[in-house]
Amino acid sequence: MQPNILIIGGNGMVGKTIARIFRSRNPHSTIFIGGRREGKTENDLVIDVTKPQTFKIILEKNISLIVLSVNDKEDQILNFAIKNTIDYLDITKPTPDLMKAYDCAKKQPVRSRIVFSSGWMGGIVSGLVNGAAVQMKDIEDVKLFVYYSVKDLAGESSAHFMAENVAKPFFDYKNNQPVSIKHFLDSEYFAFDFGIGKRTAYNFDVPDLYILNKIEKIPNVSVKMTYNSKFITWLLGAFQRLRIFNILSLKERKMIFGSSGNGDQSVFQIVIKNKKQVKKVSLQSTKGQAELTALSAVLHAEELLKNKLENNIYFSHQLHKPDSLFKSLNDYETIYIKTT
Repeated sequence: MQPNILIIGGNGMVGKTIARIFRSRNPHSTIFIGGRREGKTENDLVIDVTKPQTFKIILEKNISLIVLSVNDKEDQILNFAIKNTIDYLDITKPTPDLMKAYDCAKKQPVRSRIVFSSGWMGGIVSGLVNGAAVQMKDIEDVKLFVYYSVKDLAGESSAHFMAENVAKPFFDYKNNQPVSIKHFLDSEYFAFDFGIGKRTAYNFDVPDLYILNKIEKIPNVSVKMTYNSKFITWLLGAFQRLRIFNILSLKERKMIFGSSGNGDQSVFQIVIKNKKQVKKVSLQSTKGQAELTALSAVLHAEELLKNKLENNIYFSHQLHKPDSLFKSLNDYETIYIKTT
């Protein structure tokens, strides 16, 4: 019997891409799309994460896996999945929401597979770190460097997160201690692969900071980001140093971060250090971050569907054998990985 998969937020950019990739790889599975408005087919379901009365249809359709690709601030879908013993995969949450949801799940008896993924790039960074390292416990330092193009075809959620949080402090980790920092400060010069070259990169908050330190116990974790435009990168740093973000309204900050182009590459690089060596993993998605995020979600979902993992709470990288994620990503036609 083929499983019934529900993608909530399936009408958004990432949700549509998840459905497209999943159908192409698993043509015999049944995919339902959950959204706030009625759709055109019987597989389009009206599900609003803010209205639990709309969740009844999930049981009626005998859903075996919920993939959440829309922000559920109150964790109502999470609680529904736990209560009704349905497998659950969330790829949406920024760091504060991820911590809150994880704590919420730990307080309940879990009789299905509950999987949290980083709200940035579908949570594959920790999987790549795990694949590159001999053992996670031997890693002393992980640095993530992100190249973001304003020409990338991006959804609204990441822009909204930046607008809401750019003036707020967050944490990276040094010697297992959280260090309060802010976006676009503390510059570091880094040489990117894939023809990008040397760029100035600034502090950037992704949930992988929390996951790598608090879940995998890596003592030193940091993330830096640069834009494809050196001027934009410098300007955002200047805005933060001069505290201009503090006086702008949320609407004005959304205008700054809300641009979306017609498509461009997305690149990130991970520098992993232990006592004996330094490894670098470089990844390029030629179709941009939405394609990579969606592919990551599909790979996690496939692991849930084919493996007999015990009922428990997981982070997405814990679903994969170290080498399998590398291979699955490398096999995808628009993803390129280098390791040095």
